[in-house]
Amino acid sequence: MTFWQRWLRQPQRVWLRRASFQIHLWIGLAIGLYIVMLSITGSALVYRNELDRLFATPRPQYEAGRKTVTEDELRAIAEKAYPGWEITRTGDRITRRNPTLEVWVEKDGVKKERLFNPYTGEELGDSVTQGEYFVLWLARLHDELLFDREGRFWNGILSLVATLLFVTGIVVWWPGVSRWKRSLGVKRGVGWKRFNWDLHSALGFWIFLFMLMWGISGFYLGVPEPFSNFVDSISDPDAFLGERPGDIVLSWLTRLHFGRWRGQPLLKAFWAFVGLVPALMFVTGVVMWWNRVLRRRPIREVQEVEEPAA
Repeated sequence: MTFWQRWLRQPQRVWLRRASFQIHLWIGLAIGLYIVMLSITGSALVYRNELDRLFATPRPQYEAGRKTVTEDELRAIAEKAYPGWEITRTGDRITRRNPTLEVWVEKDGVKKERLFNPYTGEELGDSVTQGEYFVLWLARLHDELLFDREGRFWNGILSLVATLLFVTGIVVWWPGVSRWKRSLGVKRGVGWKRFNWDLHSALGFWIFLFMLMWGISGFYLGVPEPFSNFVDSISDPDAFLGERPGDIVLSWLTRLHFGRWRGQPLLKAFWAFVGLVPALMFVTGVVMWWNRVLRRRPIREVQEVEEPAA
């Protein structure tokens, strides 16, 4: 029987599957928590714009042509609200998108950036709220592991390692031509261990392309040079940057990674939901490893102790 015949009929006996299983297992255990972090933060950041609006200080409605307070009036209002504080900056220009006036004050090394209603002079709140800072922290954690440019690079490298995890996972998933259909879903009326196995296997198959896309796009976002160099090498040197086919592909890769679909709430919700599946797969994978390795070890040790000497 040839290699491909064994792969089609009895993949469990093929060295490629056995090697893929070991690679998949140990990579999963090594970077599993990292993937859980990316999964949860990535799903949340699908709604980054909505979260920013939710946590931001409420702005007044923009009213074109309505008289606004002058800079002197704004300064007087701020001095009354913050007696003894030094006013270091006042904003005197409002926009339709941000109809507020900003005032910075400082005292004893403490700085505050506050927003005021440009029409009434009412103090509105912080220029940037703690909620907005949290969303920014969440984005930095997801994008660069809180380590700026160096963190972005290592995030890309780990995304490449995660891609290997996903590829070996689909290799391990293949059960053979006679049983592949049964591996597409979860069976009913089985024990919880079998249910856990079926869930891990089925989820891995159905979202494989999503995980592969996230792995490759994560590598690109962290280490863009190989991708941009490749696009440059195959593109028309006279074409405009950003309009070349390769540039468009990379732009879509970024868009697919973050899933911020404007005006398509159902698609965003789907993206956020699917984004949580890798975290669930880590949990089911750890449960399988626990059952197959850690729970058997004490049983074998007890049997060896109770076995009488020859």
